[in-house]
Amino acid sequence: MEPIGKKTDWEEPKSNNPISKLAMFFAKVAEKWLPDAFVFAILLTLITFVSGIFVTESSPFDMVIHWGDGFWGLLAFTAQIITTFVMSYALALTRPVSKLLEKVAGLCKTPKSAILVVTFSALVASLISWGLGLVVAGIMARLVGSKVPEVDYRVLVASGYSGFVIWEGGLSSTPSLFVATEGHNFQDMVGLIPTSETLFSLTNIILFVIIFFTLPFVMYMIHPNRPEDRRQIDPSLLNNTNVSHDQIKTKDMNPNEKMDNSRLVVLAGGLLGLTYLSYQFYLNGFSLDLNIVNMMFLTAALLLYGNVKELGNGLKSASGSVGQFALQYPFYAGIMGMISASGLAVWLSSNIASVANDQTLPFFSFLSAGLLNMFIPSGGGQWAVQAPIMLPTAMEMGVDPAKIVTAVAWGDAWTNMIQPFWAIPMLAIAGLRIRDMMGFATITLLYTGAIMSIVFLVS
Repeated sequence: MEPIGKKTDWEEPKSNNPISKLAMFFAKVAEKWLPDAFVFAILLTLITFVSGIFVTESSPFDMVIHWGDGFWGLLAFTAQIITTFVMSYALALTRPVSKLLEKVAGLCKTPKSAILVVTFSALVASLISWGLGLVVAGIMARLVGSKVPEVDYRVLVASGYSGFVIWEGGLSSTPSLFVATEGHNFQDMVGLIPTSETLFSLTNIILFVIIFFTLPFVMYMIHPNRPEDRRQIDPSLLNNTNVSHDQIKTKDMNPNEKMDNSRLVVLAGGLLGLTYLSYQFYLNGFSLDLNIVNMMFLTAALLLYGNVKELGNGLKSASGSVGQFALQYPFYAGIMGMISASGLAVWLSSNIASVANDQTLPFFSFLSAGLLNMFIPSGGGQWAVQAPIMLPTAMEMGVDPAKIVTAVAWGDAWTNMIQPFWAIPMLAIAGLRIRDMMGFATITLLYTGAIMSIVFLVS
């Protein structure tokens, strides 16, 4: 990326505000010191390895075994994540959705309006599903970046990723859905905790409302006023990736070609998925897991694509950036294996819980979740490690376990702002490196962390 470095017709040069200056400082630090996302995973692996030796009774050989035993532990999860990414991206490339996103992007006329639109779009999508949030953030950044070339593309992408901070307070929250599911691991201890006590609790609603309606304006303030401080993306990285939706005449085609271009084939698959989803929701209510979410995306894509050929082109476009998943996620599974089997996670959670009381336990649960998320960025994996410590402690102190569930969920989402794990799919769409935008996302970490801390201390 290169500096824009010139005065624009619509804006006089101004000095940057203090928040923008702070963001620019973090951006410079990240650009100089933050390594590639894969290198970051290797560094976390080494930190966990050494910590396990010095903090627990594990030997170096024990840590190697823990790492190897856990290395393929996220294989099924990785396949689910890749499916979610590809299906939600393919859905975004359908004619109705792409037209909607184009229309929303068309609202942007200035850099500041671009920041607001991209952040709000990512927040809304993340409320529905973390996967959709990441995909919409990446696509909207590309669309808006091409329409408003004066915008600092780093801040634009960081704004989209910042909307992801809200996902654990939304419909795909892993801990909240887990404890609301019949037969969960801790049901004998805390029973079933309905989403009315977690996702629709006063605490969760307060956090959601404050962050949803203020974060876009924080990102608005981050954007540098001085054109010479902005960085412009290479236009070749913002080429249109939409799938062709041209009407095809099938009159002179062979029977097999007619089937490939038939609306009825994809419609039949979509109706099949719709029937299955209706039955599942009838039996279990609006209970979501990754498999159900993926079925929803696939069903929607089948219903919205015009034919099999069009669907295939959409999937091809969507699947071109999944290599990083296959490379990095096994290493995070190895970290998860070391931190779980060595007792590091138990040691950390126990020490944090030991300094808490009945008033501060939700706050310390939030902090410990944020720290653990740096090493176990899987919401489900982190909950499996942390719940056996925090839930019994809550029961002993007489703290509502639903508050702990909510605190752990938000802590998991909070430090994603400086954890490259979840940024990988969005950056693959947006065409940036992690070091380009992570410094700006640090402001989101500080801002939302302050809000979450206050709410969990006083609720």
